[in-house]
Amino acid sequence: MALTLYVDTARWRAHQQSVLQQFPGMVPVCKGNGYGFGHDRLAEETTRMGSDILAVGTTYEAARMKDSFSGDLLVLTPFRRGEEPVPLPDRVIRSVSSVDGVYGLVNARVMIEVMSSMKRHGVTEEDLPKLHAAIENVRLEGFAIHLPLDRTDGSDAVEEVIAWMDRLRAARLPLHTMFVSHLKSDELARLQQQFPQTRFRARIGTRLWLGDHDATEYRGSVLDVTRVAKGDRFGYRQQKTAGDGYLVVVAGGTSHGVGLEAPKALHGMMPRAKGVARAGLATVNRNLSPFTWAGKQRWFAEPPHMQVSILFVPGDVPAPQVGDELVAHLRHTTTQYDRILDR
Repeated sequence: MALTLYVDTARWRAHQQSVLQQFPGMVPVCKGNGYGFGHDRLAEETTRMGSDILAVGTTYEAARMKDSFSGDLLVLTPFRRGEEPVPLPDRVIRSVSSVDGVYGLVNARVMIEVMSSMKRHGVTEEDLPKLHAAIENVRLEGFAIHLPLDRTDGSDAVEEVIAWMDRLRAARLPLHTMFVSHLKSDELARLQQQFPQTRFRARIGTRLWLGDHDATEYRGSVLDVTRVAKGDRFGYRQQKTAGDGYLVVVAGGTSHGVGLEAPKALHGMMPRAKGVARAGLATVNRNLSPFTWAGKQRWFAEPPHMQVSILFVPGDVPAPQVGDELVAHLRHTTTQYDRILDR
Protein backbone atom coordinates (compact mmCIF):
# COMPACT_ATOMS: atom_id res chain seq x y z
CA MET A 1 0.00 0.00 0.00
CA ALA A 2 1.54 3.30 -1.06
CA LEU A 3 1.31 6.97 -1.88
CA THR A 4 1.55 6.85 -5.65
CA LEU A 5 2.24 9.51 -8.28
CA TYR A 6 0.40 8.56 -11.47
CA VAL A 7 1.69 10.17 -14.68
CA ASP A 8 -0.20 10.33 -17.96
CA THR A 9 3.12 10.04 -19.77
CA ALA A 10 1.94 10.83 -23.30
CA ARG A 11 0.11 13.94 -22.13
CA TRP A 12 2.99 15.04 -19.90
CA ARG A 13 5.51 14.74 -22.73
CA ALA A 14 3.19 16.47 -25.18
CA HIS A 15 3.10 19.43 -22.80
CA GLN A 16 6.91 19.42 -22.60
CA GLN A 17 7.10 19.61 -26.39
CA SER A 18 4.63 22.50 -26.48
CA VAL A 19 6.79 24.46 -24.04
CA LEU A 20 9.92 23.63 -26.04
CA GLN A 21 8.28 24.94 -29.21
CA GLN A 22 7.33 28.19 -27.47
CA PHE A 23 10.82 28.68 -26.03
CA PRO A 24 13.52 27.60 -28.52
CA GLY A 25 16.84 27.00 -26.77
CA MET A 26 15.07 26.49 -23.44
CA VAL A 27 17.14 25.44 -20.42
CA PRO A 28 15.16 22.83 -18.43
CA VAL A 29 15.49 23.24 -14.66
CA CYS A 30 15.74 20.32 -12.24
CA LYS A 31 16.29 21.30 -8.62
CA GLY A 32 15.10 20.39 -5.15
CA ASN A 33 13.18 17.12 -5.33
CA GLY A 34 13.03 17.30 -9.12
CA TYR A 35 9.61 19.00 -9.06
CA GLY A 36 8.21 15.83 -7.50
CA PHE A 37 9.52 13.48 -10.21
CA GLY A 38 13.09 12.98 -8.98
CA HIS A 39 16.40 14.01 -10.52
CA ASP A 40 17.00 10.85 -12.54
CA ARG A 41 13.57 10.99 -14.17
CA LEU A 42 13.95 14.63 -15.22
CA ALA A 43 17.48 13.99 -16.50
CA GLU A 44 16.01 11.23 -18.67
CA GLU A 45 13.23 13.51 -19.92
CA THR A 46 15.69 16.32 -20.68
CA THR A 47 17.82 13.91 -22.72
CA ARG A 48 14.68 12.75 -24.54
CA MET A 49 13.91 16.40 -25.43
CA GLY A 50 17.35 16.73 -27.00
CA SER A 51 18.47 19.55 -24.71
CA ASP A 52 22.20 20.21 -24.48
CA ILE A 53 21.95 21.70 -20.99
CA LEU A 54 20.15 21.14 -17.68
CA ALA A 55 20.01 23.62 -14.80
CA VAL A 56 20.29 22.37 -11.20
CA GLY A 57 20.04 24.16 -7.90
CA THR A 58 23.34 23.41 -6.15
CA THR A 59 26.78 21.91 -6.67
CA TYR A 60 25.64 18.90 -4.67
CA GLU A 61 22.80 18.32 -7.11
CA ALA A 62 25.25 18.69 -10.01
CA ALA A 63 27.50 16.06 -8.45
CA ARG A 64 24.57 13.67 -8.10
CA MET A 65 23.33 14.25 -11.65
CA LYS A 66 26.60 14.25 -13.57
CA ASP A 67 26.21 10.54 -14.32
CA SER A 68 22.51 10.87 -15.24
CA PHE A 69 22.87 13.67 -17.80
CA SER A 70 25.70 13.92 -20.32
CA GLY A 71 25.21 17.55 -21.38
CA ASP A 72 26.17 20.79 -19.65
CA LEU A 73 25.00 21.30 -16.09
CA LEU A 74 24.23 24.86 -15.01
CA VAL A 75 24.39 25.45 -11.23
CA LEU A 76 21.91 28.20 -10.32
CA THR A 77 23.16 28.93 -6.79
CA PRO A 78 25.89 31.60 -7.11
CA PHE A 79 29.49 30.74 -6.28
CA ARG A 80 30.87 32.11 -3.02
CA ARG A 81 34.50 32.06 -1.91
CA GLY A 82 34.98 29.63 0.94
CA GLU A 83 32.20 27.27 -0.10
CA GLU A 84 32.81 23.56 0.29
CA PRO A 85 34.61 22.30 -2.82
CA VAL A 86 32.62 19.67 -4.72
CA PRO A 87 34.39 17.69 -7.48
CA LEU A 88 32.61 18.50 -10.75
CA PRO A 89 33.37 17.88 -14.43
CA ASP A 90 34.41 20.66 -16.80
CA ARG A 91 30.95 20.67 -18.40
CA VAL A 92 29.51 22.32 -15.27
CA ILE A 93 28.75 26.05 -15.57
CA ARG A 94 28.80 28.08 -12.36
CA SER A 95 26.53 31.06 -11.68
CA VAL A 96 28.29 34.12 -10.30
CA SER A 97 26.66 37.18 -8.78
CA SER A 98 29.66 39.32 -7.80
CA VAL A 99 32.93 40.54 -9.27
CA ASP A 100 34.78 38.78 -6.47
CA GLY A 101 33.05 35.57 -7.42
CA VAL A 102 34.29 35.86 -11.01
CA TYR A 103 37.86 36.31 -9.76
CA GLY A 104 37.41 33.21 -7.62
CA LEU A 105 36.65 30.95 -10.59
CA VAL A 106 39.77 31.17 -12.74
CA ASN A 107 39.49 29.10 -15.94
CA ALA A 108 35.95 28.00 -15.06
CA ARG A 109 32.84 28.28 -17.21
CA VAL A 110 30.68 31.00 -15.68
CA MET A 111 27.31 32.69 -16.12
CA ILE A 112 27.10 36.15 -14.54
CA GLU A 113 23.80 37.08 -12.89
CA VAL A 114 22.74 40.76 -12.88
CA MET A 115 20.69 42.36 -10.12
CA SER A 116 17.04 42.42 -11.16
CA SER A 117 14.00 43.92 -9.42
CA MET A 118 13.94 40.67 -7.40
CA LYS A 119 16.86 42.20 -5.45
CA ARG A 120 18.01 38.73 -4.49
CA HIS A 121 21.55 38.67 -5.87
CA GLY A 122 23.50 39.85 -8.89
CA VAL A 123 26.10 42.32 -10.07
CA THR A 124 25.02 45.96 -10.08
CA GLU A 125 25.41 48.61 -12.74
CA GLU A 126 28.32 50.02 -10.72
CA ASP A 127 30.07 46.65 -10.95
CA LEU A 128 30.10 46.52 -14.74
CA PRO A 129 33.37 48.45 -15.36
CA LYS A 130 35.15 46.03 -13.00
CA LEU A 131 34.03 43.00 -14.99
CA HIS A 132 36.30 43.67 -17.97
CA ALA A 133 39.40 42.52 -16.17
CA ALA A 134 37.59 39.81 -14.21
CA ILE A 135 36.19 37.94 -17.23
CA GLU A 136 39.59 37.67 -18.91
CA ASN A 137 40.43 34.65 -16.74
CA VAL A 138 37.12 32.75 -17.09
CA ARG A 139 35.12 31.21 -19.91
CA LEU A 140 32.05 33.44 -20.03
CA GLU A 141 28.92 31.54 -21.05
CA GLY A 142 26.71 34.61 -20.87
CA PHE A 143 24.77 36.88 -18.55
CA ALA A 144 21.53 36.07 -16.76
CA ILE A 145 18.60 37.90 -15.21
CA HIS A 146 16.10 36.33 -12.81
CA LEU A 147 12.79 38.19 -12.91
CA PRO A 148 9.93 38.28 -10.38
CA LEU A 149 6.75 36.31 -10.99
CA ASP A 150 4.37 39.19 -10.17
CA ARG A 151 4.81 42.80 -11.21
CA THR A 152 2.41 44.62 -8.92
CA ASP A 153 3.81 48.02 -9.92
CA GLY A 154 2.69 47.54 -13.52
CA SER A 155 6.24 47.51 -14.88
CA ASP A 156 7.19 45.62 -18.02
CA ALA A 157 9.45 42.54 -17.76
CA VAL A 158 10.79 43.05 -21.28
CA GLU A 159 11.71 46.66 -20.55
CA GLU A 160 13.66 45.52 -17.48
CA VAL A 161 15.68 43.09 -19.59
CA ILE A 162 16.22 45.72 -22.31
CA ALA A 163 17.50 48.19 -19.72
CA TRP A 164 20.09 45.65 -18.61
CA MET A 165 21.03 44.78 -22.17
CA ASP A 166 21.64 48.48 -22.82
CA ARG A 167 23.81 48.74 -19.71
CA LEU A 168 25.87 45.71 -20.68
CA ARG A 169 26.27 47.00 -24.23
CA ALA A 170 27.30 50.46 -22.98
CA ALA A 171 29.90 48.76 -20.77
CA ARG A 172 31.20 46.91 -23.87
CA LEU A 173 30.60 43.51 -22.33
CA PRO A 174 29.88 40.41 -24.46
CA LEU A 175 26.19 39.91 -25.26
CA HIS A 176 26.29 36.62 -27.16
CA THR A 177 24.00 34.81 -24.68
CA MET A 178 21.42 35.99 -22.15
CA PHE A 179 19.74 33.54 -19.78
CA VAL A 180 16.30 34.73 -18.67
CA SER A 181 13.48 33.50 -16.48
CA HIS A 182 9.76 34.11 -15.94
CA LEU A 183 9.08 35.56 -19.38
CA LYS A 184 6.17 34.72 -21.67
CA SER A 185 6.90 33.35 -25.13
CA ASP A 186 5.79 36.58 -26.83
CA GLU A 187 8.02 38.59 -24.49
CA LEU A 188 10.98 36.39 -25.38
CA ALA A 189 10.19 36.90 -29.09
CA ARG A 190 10.20 40.70 -28.59
CA LEU A 191 13.65 40.52 -27.05
CA GLN A 192 15.01 38.26 -29.78
CA GLN A 193 13.70 40.64 -32.42
CA GLN A 194 15.29 43.67 -30.77
CA PHE A 195 18.63 41.93 -30.13
CA PRO A 196 19.10 39.51 -33.06
CA GLN A 197 22.81 38.98 -32.30
CA THR A 198 22.07 37.68 -28.79
CA ARG A 199 20.83 34.18 -28.04
CA PHE A 200 18.15 34.26 -25.35
CA ARG A 201 17.76 31.06 -23.33
CA ALA A 202 14.76 30.74 -21.02
CA ARG A 203 15.36 28.78 -17.81
CA ILE A 204 12.08 26.94 -17.16
CA GLY A 205 11.12 24.48 -14.43
CA THR A 206 7.57 24.77 -13.05
CA ARG A 207 5.94 25.61 -16.38
CA LEU A 208 7.76 22.76 -18.10
CA TRP A 209 7.22 19.91 -15.63
CA LEU A 210 4.05 21.00 -13.82
CA GLY A 211 2.26 23.18 -16.37
CA ASP A 212 -0.39 20.57 -17.24
CA HIS A 213 -2.06 19.78 -13.91
CA ASP A 214 -4.20 17.01 -15.38
CA ALA A 215 -1.15 15.02 -16.52
CA THR A 216 -0.35 13.91 -12.96
CA GLU A 217 -2.25 12.73 -9.90
CA TYR A 218 -1.31 11.61 -6.40
CA ARG A 219 -3.32 8.84 -4.73
CA GLY A 220 -3.02 7.25 -1.31
CA SER A 221 -4.05 3.67 -0.63
CA VAL A 222 -6.60 2.99 2.10
CA LEU A 223 -5.01 0.72 4.71
CA ASP A 224 -7.79 0.42 7.30
CA VAL A 225 -11.35 1.58 7.93
CA THR A 226 -12.83 1.58 11.46
CA ARG A 227 -16.42 2.50 12.28
CA VAL A 228 -16.77 4.87 15.28
CA ALA A 229 -19.59 6.46 17.23
CA LYS A 230 -19.77 10.03 18.46
CA GLY A 231 -17.60 10.45 21.53
CA ASP A 232 -15.35 7.44 20.92
CA ARG A 233 -11.73 8.08 21.78
CA PHE A 234 -9.01 7.33 19.23
CA GLY A 235 -5.47 8.04 18.12
CA TYR A 236 -2.26 9.08 19.82
CA ARG A 237 -3.92 11.87 21.81
CA GLN A 238 -7.16 9.97 22.53
CA GLN A 239 -9.39 12.72 21.22
CA LYS A 240 -13.14 12.17 20.93
CA THR A 241 -14.85 11.76 17.58
CA ALA A 242 -17.15 14.63 16.66
CA GLY A 243 -19.85 12.32 15.29
CA ASP A 244 -20.71 8.91 13.93
CA GLY A 245 -18.59 7.83 11.00
CA TYR A 246 -15.38 6.15 10.00
CA LEU A 247 -11.70 6.52 10.76
CA VAL A 248 -9.87 5.97 7.49
CA VAL A 249 -6.16 5.21 7.55
CA VAL A 250 -4.55 6.20 4.25
CA ALA A 251 -0.98 5.95 2.98
CA GLY A 252 0.74 9.33 3.06
CA GLY A 253 2.14 11.11 6.11
CA THR A 254 4.68 13.73 7.12
CA SER A 255 7.59 11.75 5.61
CA HIS A 256 5.81 12.12 2.26
CA GLY A 257 5.17 15.84 2.81
CA VAL A 258 1.50 15.41 3.72
CA GLY A 259 0.43 18.12 6.14
CA LEU A 260 3.48 20.25 5.35
CA GLU A 261 2.79 23.50 3.53
CA ALA A 262 4.95 26.39 2.40
CA PRO A 263 3.76 29.92 3.27
CA LYS A 264 1.70 31.60 0.55
CA ALA A 265 1.48 35.21 -0.55
CA LEU A 266 -2.20 36.16 -0.38
CA HIS A 267 -3.66 38.83 -2.65
CA GLY A 268 -7.19 40.21 -2.22
CA MET A 269 -9.79 40.02 0.52
CA MET A 270 -11.27 36.61 -0.31
CA PRO A 271 -8.00 34.62 -0.07
CA ARG A 272 -7.15 36.46 3.15
CA ALA A 273 -10.58 35.69 4.60
CA LYS A 274 -10.16 32.02 3.76
CA GLY A 275 -6.73 32.05 5.39
CA VAL A 276 -8.17 33.52 8.58
CA ALA A 277 -10.96 30.91 8.55
CA ARG A 278 -8.45 28.05 8.16
CA ALA A 279 -6.35 29.41 11.01
CA GLY A 280 -9.43 29.66 13.23
CA LEU A 281 -10.44 26.07 12.52
CA ALA A 282 -6.90 24.86 13.23
CA THR A 283 -7.09 26.28 16.77
CA VAL A 284 -9.90 23.78 17.48
CA ASN A 285 -8.03 20.92 15.77
CA ARG A 286 -10.01 21.10 12.54
CA ASN A 287 -7.54 20.71 9.66
CA LEU A 288 -8.55 19.87 6.12
CA SER A 289 -6.54 17.04 4.61
CA PRO A 290 -5.40 16.91 0.97
CA PHE A 291 -7.28 13.62 0.47
CA THR A 292 -10.68 13.51 -1.25
CA TRP A 293 -13.45 10.95 -0.97
CA ALA A 294 -16.98 11.03 -2.39
CA GLY A 295 -16.31 14.37 -4.05
CA LYS A 296 -15.02 16.27 -1.01
CA GLN A 297 -11.75 16.94 0.75
CA ARG A 298 -11.89 15.12 4.07
CA TRP A 299 -10.76 16.37 7.48
CA PHE A 300 -7.79 14.98 9.32
CA ALA A 301 -9.03 13.09 12.36
CA GLU A 302 -5.72 14.03 14.00
CA PRO A 303 -2.40 15.41 12.73
CA PRO A 304 -0.82 13.13 10.10
CA HIS A 305 1.58 10.45 11.29
CA MET A 306 4.97 9.79 9.72
CA GLN A 307 3.78 7.49 6.95
CA VAL A 308 -0.02 7.49 7.19
CA SER A 309 -2.86 9.90 7.81
CA ILE A 310 -6.10 9.23 9.67
CA LEU A 311 -9.16 10.88 8.17
CA PHE A 312 -12.68 11.23 9.48
CA VAL A 313 -15.45 10.32 7.03
CA PRO A 314 -18.97 11.07 8.34
CA GLY A 315 -21.49 8.26 8.62
CA ASP A 316 -23.80 9.66 5.94
CA VAL A 317 -21.11 9.01 3.31
CA PRO A 318 -20.30 5.51 1.96
CA ALA A 319 -17.08 4.33 3.55
CA PRO A 320 -14.04 3.59 1.37
CA GLN A 321 -12.77 0.03 1.36
CA VAL A 322 -9.29 -1.25 2.14
CA GLY A 323 -7.33 -1.12 -1.10
CA ASP A 324 -9.23 1.87 -2.52
CA GLU A 325 -7.13 4.88 -3.51
CA LEU A 326 -7.96 8.44 -2.44
CA VAL A 327 -6.91 11.29 -4.69
CA ALA A 328 -4.59 13.68 -2.85
CA HIS A 329 -4.01 17.33 -3.80
CA LEU A 330 -0.35 17.71 -2.92
CA ARG A 331 2.34 20.19 -3.83
CA HIS A 332 4.86 18.45 -6.10
CA THR A 333 7.88 20.34 -4.79
CA THR A 334 7.28 19.23 -1.19
CA THR A 335 6.02 15.67 -1.78
CA GLN A 336 7.96 12.41 -1.69
CA TYR A 337 6.01 9.54 -3.22
CA ASP A 338 6.51 5.83 -2.52
CA ARG A 339 6.27 4.93 -6.19
CA ILE A 340 5.64 6.51 -9.57
CA LEU A 341 3.53 4.77 -12.22
CA ASP A 342 3.24 5.73 -15.87
CA ARG A 343 -0.03 5.10 -17.60
